Amino acid sequence: MSDGGRARIRTPDQRLRVFVSSTLRELEAERRAVRGAIERLRLAPVMFELGARPHPPRDLYRAYLEQSDVFVGIYAERYGWVAPGEDVSGLEDEYRLVRPSMPRLIYLREGATREPRLDELIERIQADDTASYKTYRSPDDLAELVEADLATLLAERFDAAVARPVPTPDASVPAALDLLAARIPSPYTRLIGREREVRDTLALLADPGTRLVTLLGPGGIGKSRLAIAVAEAAAQDGDRFPDGAAFVPLENVLEPALLLPAIGAAIGVRDTGELPLEERLAIALRGRRMLFVLDNFEQLVTAAPIVVRLFTIAPDASFLVTSRAVLRVRGERVVEVPPLATHDPASPDSIARARSSPAVELLVERAHAVKPDFEVTAANVEAIVGICRVLEGIPLAIELAAARMRVLTPAGILQRLDHQLPLLVDASRDLPPRQRTLRSTIEWSTGLLTEPERRVLRDLSVFSPGFTLESIEALGEARGWDADVMVVLETLVDSSLLRQEDMGGEPVFSMLATVREHGVERLREAGDEQAARDAHAAVYLELARREGRGLGFSQQVGAVARLNLERGNLRTAVRHLTSGGDVETAADMAWRLFLYWWVGEFLIEVAMWMDEVVASPPGAVSPRATAIATFYVSWRDMWLAPSHEIPTALLGAAQAFADSGDELGATMAVATAGLAEINTADPDIPQASAWLQDGARRFRELGAGWGESLALVALGRISVLTGDLEAATADFRRAVEAAVGSGDRFTASVATHHLGRALLLTGARDDAEPLFLDAVATSVGLRHEEGIAYGLEGLAAVAAARDDVDRAGVLAGAAAAIRARTAVFDAPAFVFHTRYLDELAERGHAERLRAAEQRGRDYGAFEAAEYALTGGAAAGS
Repeated sequence: MSDGGRARIRTPDQRLRVFVSSTLRELEAERRAVRGAIERLRLAPVMFELGARPHPPRDLYRAYLEQSDVFVGIYAERYGWVAPGEDVSGLEDEYRLVRPSMPRLIYLREGATREPRLDELIERIQADDTASYKTYRSPDDLAELVEADLATLLAERFDAAVARPVPTPDASVPAALDLLAARIPSPYTRLIGREREVRDTLALLADPGTRLVTLLGPGGIGKSRLAIAVAEAAAQDGDRFPDGAAFVPLENVLEPALLLPAIGAAIGVRDTGELPLEERLAIALRGRRMLFVLDNFEQLVTAAPIVVRLFTIAPDASFLVTSRAVLRVRGERVVEVPPLATHDPASPDSIARARSSPAVELLVERAHAVKPDFEVTAANVEAIVGICRVLEGIPLAIELAAARMRVLTPAGILQRLDHQLPLLVDASRDLPPRQRTLRSTIEWSTGLLTEPERRVLRDLSVFSPGFTLESIEALGEARGWDADVMVVLETLVDSSLLRQEDMGGEPVFSMLATVREHGVERLREAGDEQAARDAHAAVYLELARREGRGLGFSQQVGAVARLNLERGNLRTAVRHLTSGGDVETAADMAWRLFLYWWVGEFLIEVAMWMDEVVASPPGAVSPRATAIATFYVSWRDMWLAPSHEIPTALLGAAQAFADSGDELGATMAVATAGLAEINTADPDIPQASAWLQDGARRFRELGAGWGESLALVALGRISVLTGDLEAATADFRRAVEAAVGSGDRFTASVATHHLGRALLLTGARDDAEPLFLDAVATSVGLRHEEGIAYGLEGLAAVAAARDDVDRAGVLAGAAAAIRARTAVFDAPAFVFHTRYLDELAERGHAERLRAAEQRGRDYGAFEAAEYALTGGAAAGS
């Protein structure tokens, strides 16, 4: 067994690898015995169960065999399972794949009744003069045979090594690296939207103190394509990397021990046995200033210490790693690869600006590739932008969607993206299987987790984007997770399956929609989705109860900020409770958050949920839950379809609140009846005033200054309707005082902009302007877009009165865009700013004004607020 003259003596950290082939369950005792024999000789057993990974078994054992040194075959009765599409079992395939130069030690159990196909295999082995075979009686007997045969094999190799002269280092290393094998792959498409990431990565690599940079991101985010671009640029940097760049693909390298051989093979340094591989690499790379790209490292994260050893082996080289998980080694610098931008952050709702975003550019370019006549038009641009937003800017997802343009329109694709994973299939056939569909990339990533980690990830999939550590821990307690939450979260973030960002000093988590959809599928398959969603709703019911108490008082800003972190989950919880039939709990949760829904512009959405409660059969829902639902539905309808029936419904709700002991609810319903009445086309002013005055008094007695403020604002609106601006101004001032006295900044902003409009109508525009500015600033702090729109309208009126055409038009256009997007409009009788714009147009500025309004419509709410508050151009203008 000379192995072609190869004389290999391993150092302790470069041990001989012994591949063990047999059926698994049938020969479990024998496999344990052989493993012990191999380890007693300080050799490395290579066994399927020791390195099991979430990879196809055939790929796994082929990779093991390729990097093993000795083959040990153990056979008894079974031939083994033949996989679908294969003609031989894994047992026979393993023997066939042994390279001719590898020593083969074969052991047959005595007295075994072998299956016919195993008999045929044994006959071929016995005819093979390169294999040694023996029989054994028991596992202990087998262990002795294997230990003795391996010891003899080692002795033979030692003798061969002594007999042959050891070549000098220069003779054992190729004169030049075989960089053809490690050349940078030629990209098939141009890189889009990654200029900053390329620049930042090159800047890190340009620092001599940086040896390792990791490009981190989830599957399909474009790490490999980015690495190719960085490697191409680095190879052109003759000062930093005069010896160029080498690209080492690792997607089929599944074991840490195979990392160095894979790197060596990629650059032409073969493990010939004359010297340990580390020494050969050190000699080959001595003095070479080059960049190594180690692509697809995530399944080898346990090999991260080997990368650190490479710092010594190749002291002048630098390393760029692409991975879905951080390596967590000293000296690592991480560049997170983000999704492609889908919009202009300054104006996230602008379709015009989103049209030139990198995500849209990628979609259009890939669509052209499959459908040459594809064009962006006014008719399809909104759907194209919508596709990119739904897909969250993930390049692989966008490319998969673009491939569908051959058979679907953009609108058709967007419509089907409610369930993304079934649609996004069939990518280019030259991609690795794990990248041909989004499901494959996700399953590859989740397969690298432990089962407790996978369980936590599945449960987290019931969250909507934006959830805090506190809520995660609460869900974990409810679900009985048997895991250290902090450790699991760190793993999921490091594995790019969970995203974490800092929002106001609070860590907030989210996951890509595709990962979330995959997790929900797994919950559903396990019959566990309902239980997980019930636990999720319970978490947010408790949050609503706790934070809802501070919404109308001095704790409001903190409460709104806390709720804003998880607004999507609050909505998800109420929807789940409503759709699941627990309308009592849903109504109670919705009621506790009334002011928050108003601040967040969710009142119309809440009313849609409450429609189901109102439609419940008589007696199916408690009077209080019905009253809550009636209130929300009436609030919506009094703005969208005002009528005299709405105050009547609200008074009925007030009685139901009172009967259930909810005096605050009864007061809110009475006061709102007055507001609903004045919104009608022919309001009963005395009756509306009476309800509002009664409401203001009762709110004051309850210590609810926020409610008193809202009632006084409505009374001031009545005074505006009747032309009594002096009374209106007095009511609005009292409303501001009541809100400020209770610590409620939201109702204070509502009262403030009403006071500003009253002053403006009296001609005191210089007094009105700072009030509008204050209302805008407060609304920005509360993230209240409707309040921003009101303030912008007031400021537009002031600018128009001063003949400041551009400012008036931009502010008016931005306010109109906010209202169109949020579908929140003031009653026509109270729209006041348009008269000032009309007068400005009549003074000969119509064309310029319309152009400025058009520019303003492209502003985002907070961009427009910045424009208003700074008195100049906004950042994105």
